[in-house]
Amino acid sequence: MPKLDHISHRIDLPDGVGASMNGNTVTLVKDGQSLSREFRHQSVEIRQADSAIEVFCNLPRRADKAIAGTWAAHLRNMVRGVDEGFEYRLKAVFSHFPMSLKVEGQKFTITNLFGEKVPRVAKLPWTPSEVEVRVENKTDVLVKGADREKVGQTAANIERACKIKKRDRRVFQDGIYIVSKGV
Repeated sequence: MPKLDHISHRIDLPDGVGASMNGNTVTLVKDGQSLSREFRHQSVEIRQADSAIEVFCNLPRRADKAIAGTWAAHLRNMVRGVDEGFEYRLKAVFSHFPMSLKVEGQKFTITNLFGEKVPRVAKLPWTPSEVEVRVENKTDVLVKGADREKVGQTAANIERACKIKKRDRRVFQDGIYIVSKGV
């Protein structure tokens, strides 16, 4: 593998998205919505160009190349999240016992899963301004937000709350499942 003298990833900012850097923290802003993230490494740095952000590394080793690529992916996700947002769709599936879904503050409650008397609860660790969770048509769940990691973790918490134990999952397929991940 040839030795590279430097690595540079350029992330272009769409119209209306502003970027600011304060030390190691990058903040992206559009229409009052903002995302911030701290990037810290001894040999990889982030620079701000005219209408772009650049992840730069001089004389990279293999680990430095990996960090630079990861940071570039994080920044691309932040730009896309501030510009368009992320949306996960989940679907409640049941065969006999109709389950009901409710969003109550910081909790997502699933009642009557397999006819269970005790409702199952999924934690929603972020505020509704960061990640919005909505129930549509009694069986569809919509999770929206600007931060891809928070939206994905919220959808995973909801899906994991319906995990069935001590039964054959090929037969007992009731639960809430992620149907689509998209914009």
